[in-house]
Amino acid sequence: QEVVDNLESIHGALLRMNRSIQSEGTFGVMKYDRWYKRVVRKGMEQVRLEIFLVSIGHNLYKYHNKINRVKLAA
Repeated sequence: QEVVDNLESIHGALLRMNRSIQSEGTFGVMKYDRWYKRVVRKGMEQVRLEIFLVSIGHNLYKYHNKINRVKLAA
């Protein structure tokens, strides 16, 4: 009952809304901007590996853009 009350409170609703916005941003970029639509590998370990590699690629892309922005600003 306590969990339901926390989820239905205004604070809980704001936390849920914020969480959905944050995660959708990254996965939306991966799906629509990087054309990554589905996991190709089979098996839990292989799926984890593929998601890990895609995440590394996403982070490297962000890092590369950040470095280039700093160079252009200087």
